[in-house]
Amino acid sequence: MNLNLSLRTRLFLTYLFLLAVTVGVIAGAFVLLLNTRQAPPQQTYQRLAAVAQGVPLGQILVEVTSELPRTRAEMALALENALINVAQERNVRILLLNIRTGAVVFDSAETLQPGTPLLIDTEAYTIPAAIQRGFPSRVNAIFGRFEDPSGEWLFVGLLANQPLRQTSVALLFADPPDNTSLQQALADFSGALALPLCQSAVVGLLVALALATIGSRSVALPLQHLARASADVAKGNYEQRVPVIGPPEVRAVADRFNYMTSQVQRTQQAQQDFLANVSHDLKTPLTSIQGYAQAIVDGAAADPVQAASIIYEEASRLNRMVAELTDLARLQAGRMSIQLQPVDISQIITAVGERLSIVAREKGVQLTVYAPPMPEVNGDGDRLAQVLTNLISNAIKYTPSGGWVSVKAQVADSGVEIIVQDNGIGIPPQELPRIFERFYQVDKARGPERGTGLGLAIAREIAQAHGGRIDVVSAGRGKGATFTLWLPVTAPNGSSARH
Repeated sequence: MNLNLSLRTRLFLTYLFLLAVTVGVIAGAFVLLLNTRQAPPQQTYQRLAAVAQGVPLGQILVEVTSELPRTRAEMALALENALINVAQERNVRILLLNIRTGAVVFDSAETLQPGTPLLIDTEAYTIPAAIQRGFPSRVNAIFGRFEDPSGEWLFVGLLANQPLRQTSVALLFADPPDNTSLQQALADFSGALALPLCQSAVVGLLVALALATIGSRSVALPLQHLARASADVAKGNYEQRVPVIGPPEVRAVADRFNYMTSQVQRTQQAQQDFLANVSHDLKTPLTSIQGYAQAIVDGAAADPVQAASIIYEEASRLNRMVAELTDLARLQAGRMSIQLQPVDISQIITAVGERLSIVAREKGVQLTVYAPPMPEVNGDGDRLAQVLTNLISNAIKYTPSGGWVSVKAQVADSGVEIIVQDNGIGIPPQELPRIFERFYQVDKARGPERGTGLGLAIAREIAQAHGGRIDVVSAGRGKGATFTLWLPVTAPNGSSARH
């Protein structure tokens, strides 16, 4: 069954499921621990110590020696009977152990015969001070365990407080380990612990649910913003932006979404500007072509040759526009053929400068070209000439009569810089970020002479295809502009040394 649940609900249920699994595993492990682990031996040690303190050893010795005369065998038998009675009364096992030899002297359970070796394992256990004070100062108490054919036993042993070489017999009070599980040991406390544990569980569950809600909201809310904004963008509203909030991955998606929409919005605006500009630029030459052609057909042209010349010039202008559009499309699609080989950039600069010097003289603009010998660059000579032609012709075009244009080449940053500077009409600062956008034109700053707005976009694409770049600076309207073309020099292996 496919449930149409929101992301927030899915995240909340996921957190809840993980919480339930975690609590279940912890509870299962706790129950298993309670049922399998034995209670600690401290309680047995304390009980045996209390039994040992309650045995009237002095009274036993009096009873054993009261009937005189007695042989050693009779006294030993009387002592054993007395210890058997104490063991039965106290429900413990009593042993006499020869400390020096490790042999059993007496066993009230009669499991170990006299002379049987017994290995005891003592433990460093400190009994409560109240019980410790119950032993005479001349008696030392030891704690430990041993094993015999009947199983494992815990014991409390009493030794005379004297050097070991003078001590021969220890009196052991033994009992089997308590097989009570932790669950049974804690049974007495269950009533007192039940309510606090339940309260803690409820509080923990509420806190976990609150955290799950906050966590799911922190992820789902930014994605909901993205979903709504995406729907608006699909409808053509490219002004949508989303808040950059949430986990790092969601913030990265939101940031890229905002960048994408801004780029789409700019592209849409540029295309709209392009359509307006192209329609205007097409209308002017087409109107001229249509008018002069009609005049020639009607025989109304005063000078048919001049009319035909104007038609040819306007048609050439249209052809250049189509060629630029084709070049830009190929460059951006990576389909433009660029033949890279070592070229002399100084020679290209000089050739372009000489060709455009005629245009500069006709307009009354002083063109200065300084191109000393430069390291070779790995590039396509024709395409680099196209870039330089665009930069220099633009500088001449937008510099009024009496102004100047300077072209200078120099080595910089592991490459070659070609600086094209003019004192023309300049570029407003707010227009600089968009100057290289395709279809974009700075109409007000560039005066009445308008192109297609594709030249600089094509120049930048060609520069980037060579591993270079074009930068522009301008102090503002009427203060000229400086375009800088940087190209990497050719490395010894023939490749470009990228910066």
